[in-house]
Formats: sequence, C-alpha cells, structure tokens
Amino acid sequence: MVENREELTLMAVHAHPDDESIGTGGILAKYSALGMKTVVVYGTRGEAGGIQNPEFVPPSPAAKIEEIRAMELEKALKVLRVGSAHFLGYRDSGMAGTPENLDPRSFVQADMEEAIVRLVKIIRSTRPHVIVTYNEKGVYGHPDHVMAHRVTTAAFQVSGDSARYPGEGLEPWRPAKLYYTAIPRSRLVKMEEFLRANNEEPGFDPDYLGTPDEKITTTIDVKEYLPLKIEALNCHQSQVGPNSFFRRLPPEFREEAFGYEHYICANGRDGSDRKETDLFEGLV
Repeated sequence: MVENREELTLMAVHAHPDDESIGTGGILAKYSALGMKTVVVYGTRGEAGGIQNPEFVPPSPAAKIEEIRAMELEKALKVLRVGSAHFLGYRDSGMAGTPENLDPRSFVQADMEEAIVRLVKIIRSTRPHVIVTYNEKGVYGHPDHVMAHRVTTAAFQVSGDSARYPGEGLEPWRPAKLYYTAIPRSRLVKMEEFLRANNEEPGFDPDYLGTPDEKITTTIDVKEYLPLKIEALNCHQSQVGPNSFFRRLPPEFREEAFGYEHYICANGRDGSDRKETDLFEGLV
C-alpha cells in the first residue's frame, strides 16, 4: 500500500514502437495526467516493420526504418507524457514465418534467461507497482508479442527475489499486479457484422483475437484521453496509412473501440468477482 497515487508507477511492456499507442495509449495518457509515473519497455525498435503508409515521406532518402520509427516514437511518447522508455536491445523478429524470425539478433531468438535479466534490471530500477503486457497469444500471434508476454511474466515473478541476480547492484522489487491486454469478443463481433454489412472482409477472427467478455477483469474508461491516444497513434505516420483499420473505423465505433481499454488481471487481484475500473485498485 502507498499513501497517495502520485507515488505509484505503471509499466507497459511492448514489442515495437506504436504498440504503446494502439494497446495502452489510453492508460498511459490517463495515469500520466493523474500524476503517476509511467514507463514503457520495448523488446525491439521495429526494424522489420517496413513502411506501411504509401503516403509517408521519409525525412531523408537515406533514413533507416529504425531511425524513422525512433523519431515517431519520441513524438508519441511526448503526447502521452510517458516518463521514460527503455529497450531490451533485440531486433524485430518480423511476422510469423518470415526470414527475420531466424536472425540470431531477433527477439524471438533471444536467450530467455538473458532477456529476463534485462527486464528485471529495468523493473528494479523503475520500481513499477503495475505491469501491463500482452496475453499468451501476443494478442494476434506476432512472435515478438508472444516473446514479450513470456519474458514479462517470468520477470514479474522473479524481480522481487533477492536470491535471483544479486550481482546486478539493484534492490529487489516485487510489482503488485500484472495485467494482460484484452479485446472483448463481443466488440469484435459487432465490428465484424458492420464490415460484412458494408461488403468489407473483416480480416480478423473474433474467436482468436478476442477475449470472452466474462474473462475480462478490468475495464478502464479513457474517453477523456481519446484525443491524445489518437494523436499519439497518428505520430507513427510510417505505420498508419490512409487505408489502415484505425483510420477506416466508423465514427460510431471509434469511442467504443478506443474509449475503453480492457485487461485481465493475471496476478495480484483480491479474488473478488467484481469488475475493476482502475489498474491500481487496492494499492492506495
């Protein structure tokens, strides 16, 4: 327990730049505005992402994709008022089944123990009370998202153990709660029905991508911060093209899709069946 909310810290562990805005932009903006410290950790710098926006004009013809994404990320983090960003130092693994998966520098090829140590050091130095990352499927199966889940879940368990990694010069720190991001299946079904009614193929499977509504433990209202979330997402210009799902989303779905963020509390909940509306519930 802490005496006031300003003493609390939220950490989000992601795979690539832009994931912070898509998946957790609302909570990062909200809790920063409420005075909490916010920290984002990335497994990679998104080197395999490519240019997804055909209208994007690079700052210079020689600019590398990792340089472009770093500049975009810097702008997005300022919009969301994120306190600090850290990188585990691995290379983007690319989509499942691509040659990038086999690169020995890639996140998916990382030595698990080494990756856990890297994240534990960041956890011990920033001392988050709550950590958020992806579920075991990495939401949609991206190798780096799955790896982020595995590393974060393991690091959460051992960062407070004084017998683990004692030579790193940092005091053990045990975060209080661990959350996985979630998309309610019911919301995806509504979107699927709308798209089919307008002769568009959804391009997603609600049963795979979605989480059964009854399994969601926590829903955060971020409508007040939706303009910041959208602004941060649009900072990633090389990744968000005019035909992207986020820009094609009908206005009537925008607030429902982005105005609430949903999570499953994987560790640290009080055991009640009551739905949470605050990631820090029970910590103040």
